[in-house]
Amino acid sequence: MAAKEVGQKAVVINTNSAERQEPQWFIPTLKGKKVIIRLVSGGQPVTGIIEGYNPYEILLQTTAKGQLLVFKHAIATIEIVGEPKRYKSDI
Repeated sequence: MAAKEVGQKAVVINTNSAERQEPQWFIPTLKGKKVIIRLVSGGQPVTGIIEGYNPYEILLQTTAKGQLLVFKHAIATIEIVGEPKRYKSDI
């Protein structure tokens, strides 16, 4: 463990890799599911199945245009198709 001075408080940073916990992300739970993506710029929403992702992009398989690459910073909302609104899934 390493200590780091922040103002007047000492913050302990755990550097042991065995004790690190990976944060749970939202996008991996959607892989293989049909979604509607609404963009910040407006326009028509994009519907497709999430095939892949990386820290900056999401790859969708659409019926009309084939594969479509969407930048994450351009996404306003992601909605799962087929689940009622306010539905609490196992995610």
